Amino acid sequence: MKAFRSRIFHFLNRVHYEYFEDGLLIIHQGLVKAVGHYEDLKEEWSQQVEIVDERDKLLMPGFIDAHIHGVQTAVMASYGADLLQWLEEYTFPLESQFSDADFAKKATQFFFRQMLKNGTTTAAIYSSVHQESLEAIMEEALRLNMRIQAGKTNMDRNAPTNLCENTDDTYLVGEKLIRKYEGKGRLNYLLTPRFAITSTPEQLVQLQQLKQKYPQIGVQTHISENHEEIASTKALFPERKDYLDVYEHYGLVEKNTLLGHAIHFSEDEWKRVKQSKASLIHCPTSNLFLGSGLFNLQKAWEEDIPLALASDVGGGSSFSMLKTAAAAYQVAALRGYKTTALQLFYLLTLGGAKAMGLDDKIGNFQIGKEADFILIDSSRIELVEERLQSAKTLEEKLFAILILGDDRLIDCVYLMGKSLKFED
Repeated sequence: MKAFRSRIFHFLNRVHYEYFEDGLLIIHQGLVKAVGHYEDLKEEWSQQVEIVDERDKLLMPGFIDAHIHGVQTAVMASYGADLLQWLEEYTFPLESQFSDADFAKKATQFFFRQMLKNGTTTAAIYSSVHQESLEAIMEEALRLNMRIQAGKTNMDRNAPTNLCENTDDTYLVGEKLIRKYEGKGRLNYLLTPRFAITSTPEQLVQLQQLKQKYPQIGVQTHISENHEEIASTKALFPERKDYLDVYEHYGLVEKNTLLGHAIHFSEDEWKRVKQSKASLIHCPTSNLFLGSGLFNLQKAWEEDIPLALASDVGGGSSFSMLKTAAAAYQVAALRGYKTTALQLFYLLTLGGAKAMGLDDKIGNFQIGKEADFILIDSSRIELVEERLQSAKTLEEKLFAILILGDDRLIDCVYLMGKSLKFED
């Protein structure tokens, strides 16, 4: 049993939150046992457990990154391309190296270290097309005891030959990996067609069959990120009325579907995605870096469509979910909408958990949930510490942390109550 005395902040739902200026979090066997004001809980718990004093820090649930590529770290900050050119010139050559198990293991361990150093405790991860890549991701997550959703990326056309899998293997390999990893430790498997351009109808049928046989398995993919991509999709699937309809036709748009980007939806696509209860994943730094467009966060929020934020590394320019949220604020502002710090921190925690179908396990400090949390230390960035001196409200303080913060603010990360410390 462990206890942490700190300033504690978490959401109860998308509107209501709790903030304890002097709070206490009790953890037993990796799960939340109690949370509240220190004065209310100290008499009951101070005799049962040693209390770790972190009153100079802010304790909150770990960040959730709902769309990230575990095989693209080494192409971050690659210059001068739109989406499709960027894939061809930088991403595909790198991903081809993940057929080597040793290369995949080393790169994946570095990738996880970057996520954790930035306070990300849960992510939805794309591998390459290679089993070795997916296995490296899942095995590292198991080693860390980290709650991760991931899937082997499926492509059988419009990619280099060495990255196009045999279409007939889609079902067999997918089923093998589902049986190996779904529900093991804190893992979930996701069916992962990269995007419509790189999957034949025959491959999508096999993914549909897997979804029908294993209905609990989620789906992650890209949609409507770039105008050229949308035009190519229409040319490849002329019988479908729009991009979303491609995935709908193959039964891949449901409550546990994660649709990355969704920048250029038609009104009808917005209507149908809301009806489907699928989740939209906003990737602001990637969309800005590649010039893909400005996601309509206001519409997603006001329509109460399940929504999460994501770094989209390596198209995204930072592993930091604070920087990701700051970019989301700026994208919304460019569209004339002023999102708030509370909205954005909700999306980084409980909102992200809901979008990924994990809010029964993570996202806040309700009793019985897994104790994945971070400690934010404002003194680690002099400018942030100075700015907070003049901040009068909690939301003003959170906004300053969000806009000015980065990985330097993350003092410590806990997975199931176990500390992960990183040396500078």
